[in-house]
This record gives sequence, structure tokens and C-alpha cells, in this order.
Amino acid sequence: MLSRTLLCVAFASASTPLLADTVWLKNGDKLTGTIKVFDGGKLLLNTKYAGDIPLDWKEIKTLESDQHLLVKQDATTGEISKSLQPAEDGKVTLANGDAPKTVELASIQQIMKPKPVVTDLVWKGNIDAALDFQRAENDTDDYNIAFKTSATHGQWRHNAKGEYNRESQDSLTTTNNWDAEYSVDRFFTDKWFWDGRITYKRDTIEDLARQRTVGTGPGYQFWDDELGAFKVGALLNRTDFEYSNGEKDNFYSVSGTWDYNRYLIGKKVEFFTNGEVGKPISGVADYSLETEVGLRYKVTEWASLNLKAEKDIISGSDNGDLDKTRYTAGFGVAW
Repeated sequence: MLSRTLLCVAFASASTPLLADTVWLKNGDKLTGTIKVFDGGKLLLNTKYAGDIPLDWKEIKTLESDQHLLVKQDATTGEISKSLQPAEDGKVTLANGDAPKTVELASIQQIMKPKPVVTDLVWKGNIDAALDFQRAENDTDDYNIAFKTSATHGQWRHNAKGEYNRESQDSLTTTNNWDAEYSVDRFFTDKWFWDGRITYKRDTIEDLARQRTVGTGPGYQFWDDELGAFKVGALLNRTDFEYSNGEKDNFYSVSGTWDYNRYLIGKKVEFFTNGEVGKPISGVADYSLETEVGLRYKVTEWASLNLKAEKDIISGSDNGDLDKTRYTAGFGVAW
């Protein structure tokens, strides 16, 4: 009797279909998989047969999911739905016990898995490291560690990044610098935001020993979703330079910033670039440029190999020009 019961349970389990989310498109297609996120006009559906598929929200007729999902119809408030049920064309039903609610798909701004404390928190970032040790006629050690992260909650986005570089040859240090930056963005619409930031740089080798910058200005977010992000901004800055000989400069400047990343080949490869180009209002320097561009290749869901190039230029300074280019290759983690 026990064996017969276990056999029936096994057959029942094998015949029960695995739960999956379903998306119906306006062209009549039906896709199954797991809904990961809806943001920036794209619904990201993870499938076993094609990986992550971005779907245009305007082409979706209705959808179904047994996941607990946070559904936001504006930038600040949202509702955690126990499941999503299909409805008539252009609508979906949010099932929450005895009070289901049918809403227009066009009214939904964001869908995500709720977080345990801050339900609409979106936190992402990466840490990259490059190490190079050469033992030959000249011993060379080269270290580069960089991190970048952002956390979005409601109408606020907090950003932080930093980097440390050190090179030495035969125990003589030839490069030793680090920098850190914090910025906060306040969104007024889905795209427009106001940016405030502070940056500090320290170099123990170059003539420009310390650099402090405080800036503020408007920005525009073209997109920010599971497949990448692109934003630009304009800043009015106050910068303080301190040189190794003790001299100091301070001046105001205007600058333009950009931050772009895009996932390619089924999210296996990420192309990224970011930077800032500035023009002092006074005659302290002609212009400044700080930028990086690179690629990351995902080895696993969290580990990656990276290759990047960095460029720093200060042209026309009274204390001499600065022009540095650095190439690094290494490994990293992302979340």
C-alpha cells in the first residue's frame, strides 16, 4: 500500500506543470517564463529557451504571474500583489485576497520583486580589481581596485564610486592615488532629475596632490532597466586644487557628464563608458577631461572579467598640464 501511494504521488508530481509566468502579446504570441522586472518601458522575461527577453510594454495585451510582485503606478507608492491575473486587452488584475483590482497596463510604471525592508529599493553595482606582478630584471607591482554602486528608492537615487591605483618598480612607487565620489539624484519626472555631488582625489606622486569638487545641476535619464542605462547631466562646480609645492587654486567651472552601459549577447557582455568634461569659468585652465571606457564579460551570474581604459587630462593649467592614460584588465563581481 505504501509503495502504491508513493507511486501515485510521483506520477502526480510528474504530471503537474511547473508554475511559470505568462505574457500575451497583441500579435497573438504567448510567452512563458519568469518575470524579472518591468522598468523603462521594457518587461524583462527570463526564459529557459532564450535567456532574458526584453518585451516592449506597449505590445503586451495582458499577463499572468503567481509571484509576489510590487506594482507601482506612480514614482512613490506601490502595491504588493500576491499574483497577477489576465484581464481584457490592455489590462491586468492585481489579486490580493478578497479585493482584486483591475488596472490599465498603461498606468503601471514599474514591476519588481519586493525587497524585505524598503520594498521598492533597487540596488546595483560592481567591484573590479586588476593585479599585475612581474618578477624579472625589474620587479613591477601594479594594483587597481574600483567600485561603483547606486541605490534607487522612490524619487531618490544615491550613487557612489571610488578607485585606488598603485604602481611600483623595484620598491620605488611610481603611482599612488585614490578618489571617491558621492552624488544624489532627485527625480522630478520619469526622466528629469537634479544632481548634487562631491568628489575628492588624492595623489602622492603627481604635482596635483589634492582635488576637491562640489557640483550641482540638472540631468536627464534616457533609460535605466535590466539591459542597461544612459544618463547625461550639466553641473556648476566649485573646485579646489592643492599642488605638491603648497600652491593652491580654486575656481568655478561648468561641466557635462555622461554614464552609459549596455548588456549585449544575452547579457554576457557589458559595454560601459562614463566621464566628465569641464571648462573653468576663470582662466585657471583651458579644460579638463576624465573618462573611462571598457568591457565586462560575465563568467557566472556574479563574477566577470573586465578590460578598461581611463583618461585624465587637465590642459592649460598654470602649474603644468596633466595627461594620463591607464589600461587595466582584471576580474570583478557585480550585483
